[in-house]
Amino acid sequence: MEKFAILARLEAKPGKESEVMEFLKSALPLAQDEPGTIRWYALQIGPSTFGIFDTFETTDGRTAHLNGEIAKALMANASELLVKDPVLEMVDLLAIK
Repeated sequence: MEKFAILARLEAKPGKESEVMEFLKSALPLAQDEPGTIRWYALQIGPSTFGIFDTFETTDGRTAHLNGEIAKALMANASELLVKDPVLEMVDLLAIK
């Protein structure tokens, strides 16, 4: 059962919104290849605000994801695509349906 999560908030640079959206969509296969990542959601919160929400059964799974290919690719492109570095929140899940 999922007990842990990450909530990441991304703010696209003006004019880079579609590139951020495509980057997030393209990351799905990478998330699918991570055995410790149970659920992975890419979201658009507002016109230039995006997010990623992932869930994990263990903190080891969460740590592996933070050190995985999606995080590496995101940080490699952050200065080109984002206003600032992503804001990451480590979340403990209290209830899940």
